[in-house]
Amino acid sequence: MHYKVRVSTFLFITLALAVVVMGFISQGVTMRYEKEVKTALGFYSQDSSEVLTEKDIANLPEPVQKYIRYAGALGKPKIWNFRVEMGGKLRNDDKSGWMEIKTVQYNFIKSPIRMFYIKGSMFGIPVYGIHAYKNEEGIMLIKVLGLFPVVDVKGTEMNISDTVTIFNDMCVFAPASLIDKRIAWETVDQNTVKATFTNGSNKVTAMVYFNERGELVNFVSDDRYRIDKKAERFRWSTPIYSYKNYNGLNLSAKASALWHYPDREFSYADFDVQNVEYNVLEFK
Repeated sequence: MHYKVRVSTFLFITLALAVVVMGFISQGVTMRYEKEVKTALGFYSQDSSEVLTEKDIANLPEPVQKYIRYAGALGKPKIWNFRVEMGGKLRNDDKSGWMEIKTVQYNFIKSPIRMFYIKGSMFGIPVYGIHAYKNEEGIMLIKVLGLFPVVDVKGTEMNISDTVTIFNDMCVFAPASLIDKRIAWETVDQNTVKATFTNGSNKVTAMVYFNERGELVNFVSDDRYRIDKKAERFRWSTPIYSYKNYNGLNLSAKASALWHYPDREFSYADFDVQNVEYNVLEFK
């Protein structure tokens, strides 16, 4: 009897210690993300008293002007950063199950930075990740238990791909940022524009689609790479399904991310936007 009690106690203590150790290890990814965000917040903090006016958007294509007005960005402070919280799900391929996730990201406009933090679980096992873009370079690092890498990607193809992602975020979450001089616009028709975004040595192009109300409804680019065992470039799109008001702005509420393969479309991510805020001064 005493022996069984001692064994049970030992197992309980061992399990408790394992949970503590794994929790500590998982903080590595989290702490890296937090450090990067705090550094950017300290370095790129600026006055946000200047507001966006009709004069600022006068030279943009009419569909983009209409979108900015629809969003409600005019008369509000110009943007130097934004923070987004989302729920959603991811999968790697058609045969994979969906992984439920929660994400938080910080984007900085002046010198483009994106720090995207992912927390989820695979078969009940915690998964932590960072999808980051800084100094014109992109990386993605995802670890099971914050310890075992399941995704660790960087390089030229990732840099180009994440330049597309940075521009996509600007279009979807920060309509006021579309006055950026690094964007070259070309009107296609009354609801479609072609845009080229240049950040240093990275130059990407996208087709941006709007509806009659002025809502952004899709973003399509041929410059993003699907990086698995090798890097392959496929068409990539982010259709938007609904809008919601976040802190006074009408923005995307639900969206997906798709790869367009030669023989089919593959939806690998669904996102439900929970909150968007601008010109954040402190880490949250």
